[in-house]
Amino acid sequence: MAKDSTQRKVAVVAVGGNSLIKDKAHQTVPDQYEASAETMSHIAGMIQSGWDVVITHGNGPQVGFILRRAELALHELHPVPLDSCGADTQGAIGYMFQRALHNEFSRRGINKQAATVVTQVLVDRKDSAFENPSKPIGSFMEEPIAMKRREEEGWAVVEDAGRGWRRVVPSPKPIRIVEKEAIQSLINQGFIVVAVGGGGIPVVEDEDGQLVGVEAVIDKDFASALLAIDIRADLFLISTAVERVALNFNKPDQHWLDQITLAEAKRYLGEGHFAKGSMEPKIRAIIDYLEAGGKEALVTNPENIERALAGETGTRIIS
Repeated sequence: MAKDSTQRKVAVVAVGGNSLIKDKAHQTVPDQYEASAETMSHIAGMIQSGWDVVITHGNGPQVGFILRRAELALHELHPVPLDSCGADTQGAIGYMFQRALHNEFSRRGINKQAATVVTQVLVDRKDSAFENPSKPIGSFMEEPIAMKRREEEGWAVVEDAGRGWRRVVPSPKPIRIVEKEAIQSLINQGFIVVAVGGGGIPVVEDEDGQLVGVEAVIDKDFASALLAIDIRADLFLISTAVERVALNFNKPDQHWLDQITLAEAKRYLGEGHFAKGSMEPKIRAIIDYLEAGGKEALVTNPENIERALAGETGTRIIS
């Protein structure tokens, strides 16, 4: 299965956690597997054309489901810490991706195997994000319940756009992927790797250099960009809900982008073209990757991955 590293093209493909849930009527685990299988079939086409791939993914909805189950079971069972929720979803989503890829490889006659790495990502315990929790997690609450959780459990809670109250946690910047060498070794051996799920399990180092899990969420795209930098990926591909990136998205003067430079991406970002919590972090992550020496990035939706690689669609961002 090993492949000559001089001939290999390596891509990091970041798959959104929301893409595994097509709508509110299709949220079950079998539904998520079907969505996974659809996305993996397009990634398998990419692999068949010669790419070695590391697949990263979001996990926001899936963590939300675990937290809700734990909340409903509090009268009987212990709560689940947020870092454990991340580990649980890395395993579950990794399993879905592995199974879907195994079946797709079998259909296509591809001699490849996928492996999932439960991935810890180091953050700075002095990161200012810990003083300013901003990432909503879990279910909506009525105000009295939110206030009770704040008093009794020390939660940071915010009112969310008139829809109720939610817990917010820090979103610190990723510093180091702890299992980086394991991921690199698997790539070198020709495995398709699923890693850095949900942005990775956030850990900090204590005074003795020991790793400690923290209640935080790392942005999946920033962690994926860090991985792409670390393994010197030839391509950083973000698979998202839209076929291409647009300026003035959903406005009368909307303009689709086919190819832009790093300088143009920075200018458009500064001009406020990309929505916070949506396209903005993706573009920021791509900028980080390219500024660190990355070759090119691509943004498209799952069904257009192969066409985008062929230059037929998607938004390509180059240095």
